[in-house]
Amino acid sequence: MHQYRIKTIDTIAREGLELLDSRFAVRADEDDPHGIIVRSSTVDTARYPSLLAVARAGAGVNNITVDAATAQGICVFNTPGANANAVAELVFIMLGMQVRNIHKCLEFCHRLAGLPGEALTTRIEREKSAFKGSELAGKTFGVIGLGKIGVKVANGGALRQMRVVGFDPAPALENIHQLSPDVELSRSIAGVLRNADILSIHVPLNDKTRGLVNRELLGQLQPGVILVNYARTAVVDEEAVIAALASGQLSGYITDFPSPALLCHPKVLTSPHLGASTEESEEQCASMAVRELKSYLEYGHVTHSVNFPTVENIPASNVHTRLIMINQDMPGMIGFASSTIGSYGINIVSYSNESNGRIGYNIIDLEGQIDSEAQAKILEHPGVMRLRLIRFMGA
Repeated sequence: MHQYRIKTIDTIAREGLELLDSRFAVRADEDDPHGIIVRSSTVDTARYPSLLAVARAGAGVNNITVDAATAQGICVFNTPGANANAVAELVFIMLGMQVRNIHKCLEFCHRLAGLPGEALTTRIEREKSAFKGSELAGKTFGVIGLGKIGVKVANGGALRQMRVVGFDPAPALENIHQLSPDVELSRSIAGVLRNADILSIHVPLNDKTRGLVNRELLGQLQPGVILVNYARTAVVDEEAVIAALASGQLSGYITDFPSPALLCHPKVLTSPHLGASTEESEEQCASMAVRELKSYLEYGHVTHSVNFPTVENIPASNVHTRLIMINQDMPGMIGFASSTIGSYGINIVSYSNESNGRIGYNIIDLEGQIDSEAQAKILEHPGVMRLRLIRFMGA
């Protein structure tokens, strides 16, 4: 018998969905799911009354109503790092095309089709100087944003004998520890901009980063810089970029986010949102998203959530019921929950609590059952947003 209903949105790699066993009913047309797995489509969590969690097979979650989900006690997951290698590889493919004029060379070669051998050789030797490019080695490579992708891009620059200067406004130690020792860390964005020949942006989209690359930031660059945006469209002010291309402040713009104004611009090189579009990346993102969602539904574990704190706790053999309490981060919640459960004569085997400053997440393992009256008393307490029961031992 199916215990959980899962809705898939977009095409989710088969390798990920195969991790779900017979307890999960997986359908694209599910109207009232417990869990959703999505790639790029919009998810309005308010549409689904039984929804417990959304797993995004990718890093960005701007296609999900995260604030609404948080208010509903719905956990939102992403898959940081699963597509990092795919994006980083594409950045250097596109950079190589730009600095060596490969896209123009390809067009040129296509125009030569049909010429006989001697005429072909003569034409190539006469005109190839028009496509002379430059090397990445020796260039100063600025990287803003040192998450999973940014670190791989920065390390890739160092491997190509570039001088790499990176900055992250809120660096995670687990990412910084992966940085090559050849990468210089700047204490400010200005330190990255000052000498950059190439500037690559790898920040998430949020209120602080929206429009980050604007006229003011571009004005701090030396003339002739190449700008790379494989983060999100809205991180860059497109009008400011086009103006900088016209003035020579930028010599080129490489992006994964085409627009009508960019597609016809001679100094812009675009790919059609291909950053994570590899078989390996899609498989890894799907598998990671499914594991996160499955662990949350079966055990209440939270890993790689964008709105809930990280909490994991393996239930002991004598645990009958796991009570999940999701609440606003307020003083006294642990004491209230413990005393209320105790007042009903229920033994607490273990209690795990974590907070991210906004949401408190509690895993309360019980030796016996907890009746509806006790649940209602907890749920009506100010600040409690949602309760879940997970039963073990065949209950």
